[in-house]
Amino acid sequence: MYFLFKVVALLPLSVLQFIAFWIALLLNSHNSSMKRITRINLQLAYPELNASQQKTLIRKSLISQCMTYVESIKCWGMSPEYSLNQLKNIYGEQHLTQALANSKGVIVVVAHFGCWELLNAWLNLHTSPMIMYKPNKNKAVNRFMWEARQRLNATLVPTDENGVRAIFKHLKQGGLTVILPDHLPKASGGIYSNFFRQNTLSTTLVSKLANKTQCNIIGLSCIRDEISGFSVHCSVLTDDILSNDLQTSVDSLNQNLESMINVAPEQYVWSYKRFRNCYGNVNPYKI
Repeated sequence: MYFLFKVVALLPLSVLQFIAFWIALLLNSHNSSMKRITRINLQLAYPELNASQQKTLIRKSLISQCMTYVESIKCWGMSPEYSLNQLKNIYGEQHLTQALANSKGVIVVVAHFGCWELLNAWLNLHTSPMIMYKPNKNKAVNRFMWEARQRLNATLVPTDENGVRAIFKHLKQGGLTVILPDHLPKASGGIYSNFFRQNTLSTTLVSKLANKTQCNIIGLSCIRDEISGFSVHCSVLTDDILSNDLQTSVDSLNQNLESMINVAPEQYVWSYKRFRNCYGNVNPYKI
């Protein structure tokens, strides 16, 4: 698998995207697991869409998700300079530079949206982030990803209490960390909060770190543009995330995530079972 990824990463990006396009059409033509979960999630998130609109969005989502996976392999296999060359437009860069300048620490919130792997190289132009890293269960895949991370200036910490303590200290010293908070957390690390109309278990990590450090909260996305490659979108998230009230903070974070994703909803990874733990022990994937 490691050497397969190495070979795949050598292929031109346009070729990989072409392959991903046809794989997505194949998945869409059958009742694949990826299509089924994507359909359920989109129906829950956008119930106002009619059947034709849902069908179109599902198709676009499958294409985007397949492209995201091959683009990630390409990014991992190439130099940081390659990733930087793919970024054609940067919007709101001043929000990040201003946040770094006030030395209060920065949490960069990134969703599983667009080609988020390209953001690592861009952030390293500005600072040396501290990032949680969970090793992949596949040793070959983990080796490939680890080598990619090591080419950057980032400090990797484990996804446990030691990692959280390290990030807290890093933020207090004015550093920057990147957190992807749209995953389904363990029960001990989450509370229920609305996310795309679903009262689902949501992570409290960003909220607790933000409240304790009163740091800057920046939203960051890398959106695929069919004409000009990829664009970075940087924005300041609402101050409610810093609230002493945990529910208020998590609710605000989820609302901000929704706004980030709604810029190009077809580019979100909708094949993840994000809503499998909704309030009242509801799991829509089992219905």
